[in-house]
Amino acid sequence: MCLLLRLRMSVNRPHWLKNGSNLRLVFLVLMWLVCYVGYGQLEDTQDFNNPAVLPLFTQMVYRKLSNSTASLNHEFATRAKFCVKDPDADWNRAFNFSTNLDFLSSCIKKTEGDIGRRICTAAEMKFYLNAFFFKSSNPGYLQQNGNCNLTSWVSGCEPGWACSIDPTGQVDLQNSKDFPERTRNCMSCCEGFFCPRGLTCMIPCPLGAHCPLATLNKITSLCEPYTYQLPPGRPNHTCGGANVWADIRSSGEVFCSAGSYCPTTTRKVACDSGNYCRMGSTSQKPCFKLTSCNPNTANQNMHAFGVMVIFGVITILLIIYNCSDQILTTRERRQAKSREAAVKKAKAHQRWKVAKKHVTEIRAQITRTFSGRKHNHDVEAHNISDRGYSSDAGMSKYSSPESSKGHKSKKSSSQILKDAYSQIEEEKAMELECNDLTFSGLVNMATYSEVRKRRTLMELSFKDLTLTLKSNGKPLLRCVTGSMKPSRITAVMGPSGAGKTSLLSALAGKAVGCSLSGLILINGKQESIHSYKKIIGFVPQDDIVHGNLTVEENIWFHAKCRLPAGQSKGDKVLVVERVIDSLGLQAVRSCLVGTVEKRGISGGQRKRVNVGLEMVMEPSILFLDEPTSGLDSASSQLLLKALRHEALEGVNVCMVVHQPSYTLFRMFQDLVLLAKGGLTVYHGPVKEVEEYFSGLGIIVPERINPPDYYIDVLEGVVVTDLNSDVGYKELPQRWMIHKGYSVPLDMQNNNSATDLVMNPDVVNNTNSNAEQTFVRELWGDVNSNLRLHSDKIRHNFLQSRDLSCRRTPSMWLQYKYFLGRIAKQRMREAKLQATDYLILLLAGACLGSLIKASDESFGAPGYTYTIIAVSLLCKIAALRSFSLDKLHYWRESASGMSSLACFLAKDTIDCFNIFVKPLVYLSMFYFFTNPRSTFFDNYIVLVCLVYCVTGIAYALAIFLQPGSAQLFSVLLPVVLTLVATQPKNSEAMKIIADLCYPKWALEAFVIGNAEKYYGVWMITRCGSLMKSGYDINKWNLCIMILLLIGVVTRKIAFVGMLILQKR
Repeated sequence: MCLLLRLRMSVNRPHWLKNGSNLRLVFLVLMWLVCYVGYGQLEDTQDFNNPAVLPLFTQMVYRKLSNSTASLNHEFATRAKFCVKDPDADWNRAFNFSTNLDFLSSCIKKTEGDIGRRICTAAEMKFYLNAFFFKSSNPGYLQQNGNCNLTSWVSGCEPGWACSIDPTGQVDLQNSKDFPERTRNCMSCCEGFFCPRGLTCMIPCPLGAHCPLATLNKITSLCEPYTYQLPPGRPNHTCGGANVWADIRSSGEVFCSAGSYCPTTTRKVACDSGNYCRMGSTSQKPCFKLTSCNPNTANQNMHAFGVMVIFGVITILLIIYNCSDQILTTRERRQAKSREAAVKKAKAHQRWKVAKKHVTEIRAQITRTFSGRKHNHDVEAHNISDRGYSSDAGMSKYSSPESSKGHKSKKSSSQILKDAYSQIEEEKAMELECNDLTFSGLVNMATYSEVRKRRTLMELSFKDLTLTLKSNGKPLLRCVTGSMKPSRITAVMGPSGAGKTSLLSALAGKAVGCSLSGLILINGKQESIHSYKKIIGFVPQDDIVHGNLTVEENIWFHAKCRLPAGQSKGDKVLVVERVIDSLGLQAVRSCLVGTVEKRGISGGQRKRVNVGLEMVMEPSILFLDEPTSGLDSASSQLLLKALRHEALEGVNVCMVVHQPSYTLFRMFQDLVLLAKGGLTVYHGPVKEVEEYFSGLGIIVPERINPPDYYIDVLEGVVVTDLNSDVGYKELPQRWMIHKGYSVPLDMQNNNSATDLVMNPDVVNNTNSNAEQTFVRELWGDVNSNLRLHSDKIRHNFLQSRDLSCRRTPSMWLQYKYFLGRIAKQRMREAKLQATDYLILLLAGACLGSLIKASDESFGAPGYTYTIIAVSLLCKIAALRSFSLDKLHYWRESASGMSSLACFLAKDTIDCFNIFVKPLVYLSMFYFFTNPRSTFFDNYIVLVCLVYCVTGIAYALAIFLQPGSAQLFSVLLPVVLTLVATQPKNSEAMKIIADLCYPKWALEAFVIGNAEKYYGVWMITRCGSLMKSGYDINKWNLCIMILLLIGVVTRKIAFVGMLILQKR
């Protein structure tokens, strides 16, 4: 029937066409196609010139070709999951020729319809692709098979040639198991196909390839543009078509050349001006604005754009940081003006009140003179009633939070400042009146004390307090007994090594690495001092103050975090202003405290700020470790005057003093005098100390400062009077006998200073240990250090019941306060931040210019250097968040502030850098290297990388010293990147590489870039990912692991903060 159809169609074709029977023509064409499907070819070659037949036949061949490649797609997706994310999409991008089938039509004409017998079956395609999975040394040369072997090697086995099967045979292109016998009618490969050496069939070239017919170069004897030669001994053999589709590293012959694009596999077009074409492109891409692209170029010229971006980013940074600093300056200036206006109004109001009072007194005196009816007592009673009324007014201003809850009206900041300064001026006037010890002055003093004395009164007493080092058993304190009472200032004095600071640390609960024995009672009860840490202030000897904050900001921060949460803003303002005024810091309140690099306030003012941080939280007990050291006499008296005001409010003030002046010495109420070895020589009122020592025959000479003389006596520098029968070594024992305390046996039998310092048992142990071996001594030191660290950890995690009855702000509210403080600090570090961004910008420009994106490795070398550079720069910058503020954190944490709030606030502020720094770096690196992956993909990976390395930097800053932390920050990125990029020849090496964060960052970068390589790049993508051990489906996993490392290292850093803090 088919033969009849052919004959009828060939004989009567003019008649059919003449009569216009289109329907009949279509019917015959469809019948012909059915015949072709059954027989596989056409005998009448003139039918291919028929424009009605050739397109339909081409579509039929393409459909069969698509079915065969689709069956191979499943096999490929199964074996190449690591490099194929979406098999259907990737396969369509490589073999979807539906838009242009000219190469098939041309091949049909060339093979005279025999194309169906020349195309490779699924089994043959699978045989070819297996060469890549088994890592064949030369993908262009395949293993032997049924058609091409030692006994059978036809012309079709040569590269660029193909053969056909027996005309009577049938070909099933979807057969994935058997090779058909294909050795007849060998000829050159068609354009758009490639014919590997060792296979006698044709495989379609993927999109992005250029597969023209080869021409012989008689000089080199190569079939160009390919690299194969004609077989020897076959003079009739000619150059054929393409011969291999492989990894670009082994063979890049079929890839569409850079600077050109190939819309089809048989056509190559040069790139136009204003566009660029990468290797393997199917279309040209327009150049980015502000860049230039010459004809036939593969990359954009980004140098002019890069220079513009650099200057633009620098300008933006300068504007932002100058404006931010100006914002703070303007805000402080406005606050200063408002405060000065409030002070002027308050002073004017106080002067008016004084004038009014003076007029009232004159009028009363005139009335009394002329009438004679009122007596002095009546006048003073009248004044007392008036002053009592003003005291009640002051009481209402200083009312408790509970009583102020009913007042819902909010006052403005200027009104709050005015009320605060009015109260302060009133208190100053009242203080002047109190100096006059008349009946009205005494009543006013009592009333004034009742107004301001609203703190918990705490008496601290101790009995037989002994403090001994755990490492060597050396006693720091011995048998110290006494008490420190509220509303009094107690000075602790003694020579160097007497245990003054040790006594203060023991009473404040800060003695670590020591064994403490004896009793410490609070208001007569044996309770932990840590239960009252919210109302206990401790001023360290070092001035631990934030240098990049102003005096007022430092004090205000402690006030907001440590004063009661329910206290009104007006009351807090009053407390802060009173502290600033009493410490004489009004003139420098808006000045930065300063650091070592940047000059700020003077040393004496810094010392007073250090004290003000504890005074502002209104403590019940205030410990001060040498607060007057480094201060002149005037500054010391000003500080003591402020502390006396605190004592009037019921504060128990205890301070270590080193050789005070006589005037300063007389301002103390009580004195604790210690001898070397931590033994008490005197503990009592200051006014009785000279009387006590005079009774022992120790009389202070004229014009000699008593505290200096007593310390010289205890040091043994000054010899006591001949009339005295008591040596300085016996003074501790005499004090115990004087107070009726029990004297230890060793002190009764030994009177030497050395025996008082050292326990005889300890001395014996020392003598016996002197003969220990070096190993035992070393083990003892290690054991002592371990016990010291374990004691610190136990001390830091010590939990105690809060008995302070003060509810400080919650963690989230403190987080808000920390956030505001750190934001101000970062804004004042504008130059440092700008330097960080500028270095990142230059690093991106340099690396982007020097390292070009490599198609063979998908930009892996550039990404490797990116990981090292960004990790190093961001780690060093992140170290500043905790390395420089360790001492400040330890002080704030010991005072009861939230460690979690501090950590979260620092991390939150650093999130700005985490999101901005990758943007700054990529603004240069991305546009200079111009990878195929999107800017957003690179940005996401870089953000996760910066988040990861920032967490590592936190841990390094907390666990190591600043110098060691910087060294590790430089070494870690380099070492870990080298480990991550080493070949994974063993399972152990693979596990080690998986623990390195650069491995996951580099894999994410490479995967994101490799996804954009498709079509002719498919084999290259699979080969590169297989060699690197990457999986294209694990991009999300890489991102999650980077984030997980960042979270875990932050948790480790936070635990380190809690463990390693010093209280």
